[in-house]
Amino acid sequence: MNELKIVFIGCVQFSYDALTELLTLPLKDRIRITGVITREKSDFNSDFRSLKELAESKGIPVLIASGNDQSSMAKQIRSWSPDVVYCFGWSYLLSQEILNIPRLGVIGYHPTLLPANRGRHPLIWALVLGLSETGSSFFFMGEGADNGDLLHQARLPIAQDDDAASLYRKMTAVALEQIREFTVLLRDDRYRRTPQDHQSANVWRKRGQADGQIDWRMSAHSIYNLIRGLTRPYVGAHFMYQGEEVKVWKSDVAVVEDRRSHIEPGKVLRIEGHILWVKCGEGVIRLTEHGLTNIPKEGAYL
Repeated sequence: MNELKIVFIGCVQFSYDALTELLTLPLKDRIRITGVITREKSDFNSDFRSLKELAESKGIPVLIASGNDQSSMAKQIRSWSPDVVYCFGWSYLLSQEILNIPRLGVIGYHPTLLPANRGRHPLIWALVLGLSETGSSFFFMGEGADNGDLLHQARLPIAQDDDAASLYRKMTAVALEQIREFTVLLRDDRYRRTPQDHQSANVWRKRGQADGQIDWRMSAHSIYNLIRGLTRPYVGAHFMYQGEEVKVWKSDVAVVEDRRSHIEPGKVLRIEGHILWVKCGEGVIRLTEHGLTNIPKEGAYL
């Protein structure tokens, strides 16, 4: 009977969760992790998590990657003789040499409904743009980013009260179930490759610090989406007050009968303990969790 040999590459929390899920599969499922490639530290992954201890605790060989040394990675992967490579949570595109090693290919992951919304910061953009739905897509990696044939895809609704943390948890739960399903399909050669429609694709750009700054001229709903998209574990939306950067972690759109269209955006309309009611370009927002230490008075401007 067929055995599926997998090499696993990753260095973020999702990588750790996915590898943990694979390691829970019983031996009778004939699925074996023959090697793991990870990092011991990262300067640019906010959700970094090394797989070294987890793999070693299960007796799985580990390669600690240095920089983007793909020739060393290719040599090691080749020695592990995988049928397939899972690459979930890696900051570099893999070389064609690596992509050609496994018999079945290299499987990547992108949390959108590919071909829509390729590119950077997919969870953040989905929330900031106020989307009501996103997706969880596993695909065969190729020369470009997020453009390979689809292996498995699931739809995921986004609730109005979802934020970065809750959406990540929901996405992870869906993705882990997908991994269990398609791993068996790969083992039994019952999988399908579905080419993406590149004509309908778009690519989300990289976000910078300026993208996280609250502009009170925005609508209350837009500011709410920005705050929930950037809340923990991310860096947080912010505004400037008295020369200091102030983070906002939680908010809600206030229900007010009087929209006060004659009042300028940024004016503090009400103070309730630490909660600030602030006039926006359209509507009013309540800042319920923030980093203000010097609470402004009612009538002040942020």
